[in-house]
Amino acid sequence: MTSSSTLQHLATPEGRVAYETRGPQDGPLVVLVPGMGDLRSSWRDVAAGLVASGHRVVVTDVRGHGDSDPTFDRHGVTATAEDVSALLDELGAAATRPAVLVGASFAAGAVARVAALEPARVRAVVLVAYAANDAAASPAVRAQVSLLLRRPWGPLAWTWFYRSLLRGRRATWTAQHLRAMRTALRRPGYLEQLRALALALVAGGHETLLERVTCPVLVVTGAQDPETSDPAAAHAAVVATAHRAPVTGLLVPAAGHYPQHQRADVVTAAVLELLAGLPAAADAGQA
Repeated sequence: MTSSSTLQHLATPEGRVAYETRGPQDGPLVVLVPGMGDLRSSWRDVAAGLVASGHRVVVTDVRGHGDSDPTFDRHGVTATAEDVSALLDELGAAATRPAVLVGASFAAGAVARVAALEPARVRAVVLVAYAANDAAASPAVRAQVSLLLRRPWGPLAWTWFYRSLLRGRRATWTAQHLRAMRTALRRPGYLEQLRALALALVAGGHETLLERVTCPVLVVTGAQDPETSDPAAAHAAVVATAHRAPVTGLLVPAAGHYPQHQRADVVTAAVLELLAGLPAAADAGQA
């Protein structure tokens, strides 16, 4: 983010969640949430484009990540959805001023859950590299995750894995971003928070409630996302799951699991097109 943004903290029973705000106070509200092991700065280019278009943009760190506290006991889709809901309270989001929620990877499932449970406060959702995390990974995968995310090698192992998901184009600041993640994870408690989240996600059993979402949905998937053997088929399955919503799909060329910073140009344009087609906030609140 930039020096013009304001870093703040949302107090929760388990610790503080960091977030930044940019843009005009009276602009349409957009909340951006990064995925597992990532930093809020992964949205830097998308956020800049939204602010330039007159939106009030709030970018949050996930609990236990970035500038949030490393004190959380619960991790996963439900816990992150609760944090997003509490942040909407903090921001004054309501039927008369609903927010657009944008989430990446597991956090895409978290924002879908908020939209399903609190439809009056959510104008639309954008699901970037959506991961349902409903099925458990194999015992071998869970053991591997547990081993890799330990000290002293954990920070390097995570950024190596993150880099492997960046198939396609890379932002000019990718190397800087990887260094920032390694530095963040070397602080006391933060690698342990990432490990707890990773183990919670691979255990499965998470409920995003995407099938219950009724507001407009934009599904964004990298055409080269290595998280699945067939990104196009996985993308189509997510679109089909949102069967109660007006849904638009975007398969982003030359992007892997992080299209928000690999192809920020494409993602920002698609989000702005979605926002331009939404009814005014007052109309949305009356719907």
